[in-house]
Amino acid sequence: MAQQDQQLQILLRRAELAALIERHALHEGFQASAVPRLSLIRFSHADHLVHAVCEPALCLLAQGSQRVLLGSEESVYDPDSYLVIARHLRVAGQVVNASAELPHLGLRLELDMDALALLMCRIDTVHAGTSSAVSRGLYSAELEPALLDAMLRLVRLLDAPDDIATIAPLTTQEILYRLLTGKRGHQLARMALDDGPTARVSRAIHWLRVHYREPLQLQILADLAHMSVSTLRIHFKASTLLSPMQYQKQLRLQEARALLFAGQLDAASAGHRVGYDSATQFIRDYSRMFGAPPARDVRRFREQAAQASRGAGQR
Repeated sequence: MAQQDQQLQILLRRAELAALIERHALHEGFQASAVPRLSLIRFSHADHLVHAVCEPALCLLAQGSQRVLLGSEESVYDPDSYLVIARHLRVAGQVVNASAELPHLGLRLELDMDALALLMCRIDTVHAGTSSAVSRGLYSAELEPALLDAMLRLVRLLDAPDDIATIAPLTTQEILYRLLTGKRGHQLARMALDDGPTARVSRAIHWLRVHYREPLQLQILADLAHMSVSTLRIHFKASTLLSPMQYQKQLRLQEARALLFAGQLDAASAGHRVGYDSATQFIRDYSRMFGAPPARDVRRFREQAAQASRGAGQR
């Protein structure tokens, strides 16, 4: 009976969370909220894979499901689970099922890794271990009632804006605590440490994200990570499933795609802007990554945007 009562409470909390998101998420896609670091997510239709460089974040769904790819590794999460992205990573995501009647509803809370590291110093229930292995930087886990409850209380603050400045930081810290003391908290803890190959590779990744337009210089990355070039290659691929060159290429293509979708440049100019010397090579790489050459991809994007706009107008 106690287990049935707990399941009922979880279902009620999840329904309340979905109602809150649906009421406050007024537009399709991701949208910032009045609560710092918290974004609301709403999609009324399933979509193709969307590529992006993600900041460290906790992702949680109240309704629907999502497929996430890191390289060739796939994670699928739904309202019974959550996703943690603990490092800046290039991932692809896809809304699996959604409709106007039953939209995909979710939350994204950016993780303050400095606050996470400080919190680790104050609690003794997290054991990061001594392994030197590099974590992937992304994992999904079963959603525990305490974490769901804390996230619900954070979202409820959208209906009490005067309380946000005082209560949101406390609730956010509780959420970090729940993540660290959860079943897979050791994975998050390991990535919040200041030393070890994971953190050192993260410094190289951050530099590459800022300087991706420049010619790739592996020695600079290796120096930042305090590794040899050969060791950097090994740990970089273990962490991201990509070589530094592949990672840089995907950063360039993602930025070029954003410029094309915004209508700012043509394909040749966008390729040159992000660091390509050859327009032919740019179009070849773009087609391989996104499944269509730039012009066709942009046309497909605009057609889907127009359909979504018409659907929103009909509602």
